[in-house]
Amino acid sequence: MGKLSTHVLDTTQGKPGAGVKVELYAVHAGARTLLKTETTNADGRCTAPLLEGEALQRGQYELVFHAGDYFAAQGVTLPDPRFVDRVTIAFGVASSEQNYHVPLVVTPWSYSTYRGS
Repeated sequence: MGKLSTHVLDTTQGKPGAGVKVELYAVHAGARTLLKTETTNADGRCTAPLLEGEALQRGQYELVFHAGDYFAAQGVTLPDPRFVDRVTIAFGVASSEQNYHVPLVVTPWSYSTYRGS
């Protein structure tokens, strides 16, 4: 059985994004259901997979990263309103047998992601 994991990398400071609130939603027929809320550890990772085994199902999901709150807590001067605040990554799981690693690489002005394993 597969698993879903994530991590956050703060490329402004060249370090893991520790203390970032992450929300995981399942999306079905346009409706979002909150499945889990986690906070990244000192390595910028969630301590355990967000979903694994039978909990990981085919379908659409969203990860919401509270990046603006993280940068504010780091003492970064941010505009009001924040340019990058809550980062939502919408993605699909095609096979519950595979691993899906969905990281966030972020600055106060940009972000990117990719599918890892």
